[in-house]
Amino acid sequence: MLDNNQLLRFTTAGSVDDGKSTLIGRLLYDSKSIFEDQLQAIENTSKKKGHEGVDLALFTDGLKDEREQGITIDVAYRYFTTPKRKFIIADTPGHIQYTRNMVTGASTANAAIILVDARHGVIEQTKRHSFIASLLQIPHIIVCINKMDLVEFKEEKYNEIIAQFEEFSSKLLVKDIRFIPISALLGDNVVNRSKNMEWYQGAPLLHTLETMHISSDINKVDARFPVQTVLRPQSESHRDYRGYAGRVASGIFRKGDEVTILPSGFSSKIKSIDTLNEEKEQAYAPMSVSITLQDDIDISRGDMIVKSNNKPEVSQDVDVMICWLNDQPAKPRAKYFIRHTSNEQKAMIKEIVYKIDINSFNRDTDDKSLNMNDIGRIKIRTTKPLMIDAYRQNRTTGSIILIDETTNETVAAGMII
Repeated sequence: MLDNNQLLRFTTAGSVDDGKSTLIGRLLYDSKSIFEDQLQAIENTSKKKGHEGVDLALFTDGLKDEREQGITIDVAYRYFTTPKRKFIIADTPGHIQYTRNMVTGASTANAAIILVDARHGVIEQTKRHSFIASLLQIPHIIVCINKMDLVEFKEEKYNEIIAQFEEFSSKLLVKDIRFIPISALLGDNVVNRSKNMEWYQGAPLLHTLETMHISSDINKVDARFPVQTVLRPQSESHRDYRGYAGRVASGIFRKGDEVTILPSGFSSKIKSIDTLNEEKEQAYAPMSVSITLQDDIDISRGDMIVKSNNKPEVSQDVDVMICWLNDQPAKPRAKYFIRHTSNEQKAMIKEIVYKIDINSFNRDTDDKSLNMNDIGRIKIRTTKPLMIDAYRQNRTTGSIILIDETTNETVAAGMII
């Protein structure tokens, strides 16, 4: 049985004019997830533009620039709910110069919807977006072959694009890839089944999103609890209370578990697991709780509580796949702040190992300059140890961001190798 409150995050990606915004508009419109006043405003704008019906793309294009040019620039987040599930959509831009927005929008997603224009088939941008989805370890990819109405709903065209996609996707590390032929403009196979494509036996997009199995996407094996703050209420009822508050990053913690505190290496047992209102027998990702221990140990923000028999690596040298987000290029030997879970340290880029040519997926070891939107592998040295897991094993404890010391801007997002 599905948990009605289960949240599915998905991101949409595709080339400019592949119909991403129209698809999201159609999902919201047909699943009745739009407020009356929003609908009215968009009907008025559509009329002004001379459209016959409602321009569904306007539901997501929030920035004025976008509405005028009809393009998506920033990452737009949209929320909607059906009786079966809650959804958060990250609508990311299609332009080449916005790779960083796709990385930002996709980093927490359970699924990626990649749009392909049925007339053009798999293009360079399709490969780029699929590669980023694979790099970010998004567990599920749904390839929506859109604008089927413009190729007369032909099954041959659909099969041809699947063959093109499968030819290059064999190199990607994605477990679950599905294909759906749709027309976002007409609504075929988005929320309702298409009468124009009787040959397609699969489920429409919304049903696929509602029934996709995502419980196993969370790592339940490696118990990791980054401490965010120490609670000392000093109230009458909690005179000696000392709790370590934070959010469970992965795994399951139970009362009585033997735990180790990193980086100090001291061990203890879990005395209690508390939420705001009650005590719990166990805590699992992504619950926010306060953990108390049987022994008095000096623990502060940035430390990590883990199971004694399953520890992450504790290291000052970190090997990272990075997406550079800033217009100032990456500088070897330059100093940055590194943020990893609740831990913030000073760090230095020791070496840029290679850059990835995002169109051919080849490694370029000659040109090592990392400019905005480039993806490459770097080595980082931190002032104090971090408690790290490989990103493919744990997306929370396997990710970092780099921050410029002087401007406080986030300059890079990285996946620990």
